[in-house]
Amino acid sequence: MKTIDLNCDMGESFGKYSMGMDDQVMAYITSANIACGWHAGDPLVMDKTVRMAKKYKVMPGAHPGYPDLPGFGRRYMNCTEQEIQHYMVYQIGALQAFCRAHKVKLQHVKPHGALYLTAVEDKKVARAIARAILSVDESLYFVALAGKKGETMRQVGQELGLNVIFEAFPDRAYSKQGTLVPRNEPNAVISDPDKVARRALDMANGFVLAQDGTRIDLDIQTLCVHGDNIGAVNLVKEIRKRLESNGITIASMGAVA
Repeated sequence: MKTIDLNCDMGESFGKYSMGMDDQVMAYITSANIACGWHAGDPLVMDKTVRMAKKYKVMPGAHPGYPDLPGFGRRYMNCTEQEIQHYMVYQIGALQAFCRAHKVKLQHVKPHGALYLTAVEDKKVARAIARAILSVDESLYFVALAGKKGETMRQVGQELGLNVIFEAFPDRAYSKQGTLVPRNEPNAVISDPDKVARRALDMANGFVLAQDGTRIDLDIQTLCVHGDNIGAVNLVKEIRKRLESNGITIASMGAVA
């Protein structure tokens, strides 16, 4: 019987600005990627989200990004390898402190937005992220893009001795090259619960269809639903229902690594 982790990007509110439906989505996922204050989130939100994860028995992970609060971390920044490594240590360490304060273990690190997409293509960036994870806690899982396009992240992570978890995105369209279609292009984000759930099941079975119909083979351990997607609660509920009705167990990364 196959086991899949369900993760969601969370803790993306900031000050008086509220984003996402964290309190409703948390009941249906097994891992939470929590913003660390640089692309979104703040200390109060980080604390609240870790407490919420503990309440629902969801495993917390760090979701560090570029220092780009106005752009929500979705803009490329020309940073050195050393800068990226230190930025990651700073953010991972901040969330780890909140986890320790609430007596829960930090489970994983998943880069956010433009940093994630840059690591897919740039070995130096992937290496900087992996080294940062290793320097904070070598037991942390490194979440990487599933498929051939994630090969750089996989290779770097495994060479450094990290446990790499492969991820796919049922609520995002894929290009025939195996990358996510940029958000500013038509139909890049998928909001229909039935379609997203069907794609999630396909991914669990080892493939996804790109926008042009090309089949992309995937070997995944975790599926991500974006918390800022319209109707994220309905999406994650339908995904979980569809997977479980097809004999797939939903459990956190520790059960699928």
